[in-house]
Amino acid sequence: MFKKILIANRGEIAVRVMRACREMGIATVAVYSDVDRAALHVRKADEAYGIGPAPARESYLNIAKILDVAKRSGAEAIHPGYGFLSENAAFAQACADAGVKFIGPTAAAMNIMGSKTSARRAMEAAGVPFVPGSSRGLTLAEAQKIAAEVGYPIMLKAAAGGGGKGMRQVAEAKDLPSAYESASSEALRAFNDGEVYVEKVIVQPRHIEVQVFADEHGNTVYLGERECSLQRRHQKVVEEAPSPIVDEAMRRRMGETAVRVAQAAGYTNAGTVEFLVDAQKNFYFLEMNTRLQVEHPVTEMVTGLDLVQLQIRVAAGERLPFTQDDVRLRGHAIECRIYAEDPDNNFFPSPGRITRLVTPSGPGIREDSGVYEGWTVPLDYDPMLSKLIAYAPTREQAIARMLRALDEYFVGGIRSNLGLFRRILGHPEFVAGRLDTGLLDRMLAEKKPAPADGDASSRLAAVAAALFAATGGTNGSNGAAKVEGAAPSAWGRTARSEGLR
Repeated sequence: MFKKILIANRGEIAVRVMRACREMGIATVAVYSDVDRAALHVRKADEAYGIGPAPARESYLNIAKILDVAKRSGAEAIHPGYGFLSENAAFAQACADAGVKFIGPTAAAMNIMGSKTSARRAMEAAGVPFVPGSSRGLTLAEAQKIAAEVGYPIMLKAAAGGGGKGMRQVAEAKDLPSAYESASSEALRAFNDGEVYVEKVIVQPRHIEVQVFADEHGNTVYLGERECSLQRRHQKVVEEAPSPIVDEAMRRRMGETAVRVAQAAGYTNAGTVEFLVDAQKNFYFLEMNTRLQVEHPVTEMVTGLDLVQLQIRVAAGERLPFTQDDVRLRGHAIECRIYAEDPDNNFFPSPGRITRLVTPSGPGIREDSGVYEGWTVPLDYDPMLSKLIAYAPTREQAIARMLRALDEYFVGGIRSNLGLFRRILGHPEFVAGRLDTGLLDRMLAEKKPAPADGDASSRLAAVAAALFAATGGTNGSNGAAKVEGAAPSAWGRTARSEGLR
């Protein structure tokens, strides 16, 4: 087993990996940019090394600097987390060349799955079901020909990346030339590769992904599915496990397909196979994420497994300690991604100092956080503050538990999307499990419900706002929470009330 691991990341995922290492008796090494000098992951690590200015390309994306820290610190392995260099085959190969274990798949497997077009070709050979479309990048003329064959609407997608970059939905043939140009240009800027391909649009699909795990001895298993249909601009917002529509038979079919995908790529360690599912429950391979997912905690809750510790053990050469028959899903888990952003202002980022932080707890509640009270959220990176996870025996209980936890959560000094989650989890379509990738956009287009005249939180918020203005930025002598923080909640009301007395 490794004695020391470097975490080539920041924020909540760096803290999450450090916790797994601490339980295993492994020392941790943090890296940080200038703006992250006082970040939580730096405080939690056994050692920490600065790697440059705030821009990611000069710090968290600088392979040479990270490998230099690994050498100086004596780290035997590197965990990339997600984002940054986590799916960079050149980084995985550079680690191997430097004699440092990359905790993830090999560079060869990344190269197969990293390009969506090469992945599609490999998976077609393995008999994996696909959405109709092209298996390679296309010129505009070729895209027009394929689009006519599969029928509109179609989706143009970047071959070299994801996250909504280089994606354009095209409803009619006349719109294809301009959409092709903008998708290709955006893909080139984001991934240094302007290749795009065509897929038929599945109307109101669900986005369901399967967690797979493979050791270096030929054993591969699937660990159930996650429902990831609640999305905004192709970015996941709420995830849950298991999916409300997947029964045992469908889970087995999807799981076995996902295992076939991993084996066809010679895949090892943790990976996620993503599918689109239509109204008839037909599923189609979308892509494979060659890393740990943001939403991995919901799988941990329903399987009882620590996926990060499992990653480390597999990277150290251990066999998977269980077989497929040993995997059992119990209960239901929901995850909300808490961001420093303002949903009422087109989700504009809200950097700044966290003046007050009250986090939820109690039965079935888990919070994976990368911030603390007094920390200044920088503008330079993804504005995720934490992930809030609720677990319960049933989906209905998990929803109720999450709503209770959201009412206990308060972030002061900056805006957050906490209020959005209360709206989502109370929406009849979500409660009924009638989900698709366009549901959140339809929710946001609905008129936001006005608070009742007698609502206590509304009255108190108005009083607090007036007091905030009168006192020049604090509410009461204890300088508790700024009013421009998260939406009023039961716990937040208590904190503010103490300041008002």
